[in-house]
Amino acid sequence: MSGPQSVDRALAVLDAVADAPGPLSAKALARRVGCSLSTVYHLLGPLTARGYVVRGPRGYGPGPRVPALHRAVRRHLDAGAEVAALLPQLRRATGGEAYFTAYRDGRITVVDTTAPLADTAHPFPPGPETRAHATAHGKALLAGLERGARRRYLADHGMARFTERTITDEERFEAELSVVRDRGLAVSVGEADPAYTCLAVPLPHLPGRALSVSLPLEAFRRRRDETGTLLTLAAASLAAAR
Repeated sequence: MSGPQSVDRALAVLDAVADAPGPLSAKALARRVGCSLSTVYHLLGPLTARGYVVRGPRGYGPGPRVPALHRAVRRHLDAGAEVAALLPQLRRATGGEAYFTAYRDGRITVVDTTAPLADTAHPFPPGPETRAHATAHGKALLAGLERGARRRYLADHGMARFTERTITDEERFEAELSVVRDRGLAVSVGEADPAYTCLAVPLPHLPGRALSVSLPLEAFRRRRDETGTLLTLAAASLAAAR
């Protein structure tokens, strides 16, 4: 095995290790990736040598190189020291988890968050955002694109229904984004997860970037206007710091 297929399978192994709730044996990885055990061992060799995975007594898990990749992503997507300091402040002020999100090359990514990394039940973890049309940060970022780019994004990623509130009609979604542009604030009330609401503001000084906060529905009902104001002020303070 060589060339692109080898690369693709190596990345599939890395994805399987990353997505698993705990260590995986080589046999389990072979089943998940859909290849032979000997192929998995062939792929695990360089992944382990380079520090992308580690082997423990219960199987393979993410290696020490992975946090360095996350730091590199944050650096390349402008999530520097100012953002790292601002997100905890925003969390304390709003009582909700805070996020820094980016659009680049046709993908939306949750780059940084105050939500505990061990909280696997949290609905907006770091990484690729596959529900952008149903989230406030996705709406804030998509609203800033030209319509052609937005249509390509929706064609590539779809508009799946996650709850009864999810907008799945493109024209209705366009109307929603028009409101986002007018207000400078995006809101998603139980559209991606029925128990959560999120609010987001774009960062004009950082095109393709957004700040957002998620709250349980009850907290949102009590603090909607206040949270939106705090987000706007946070975006302004970040712009001033740049």
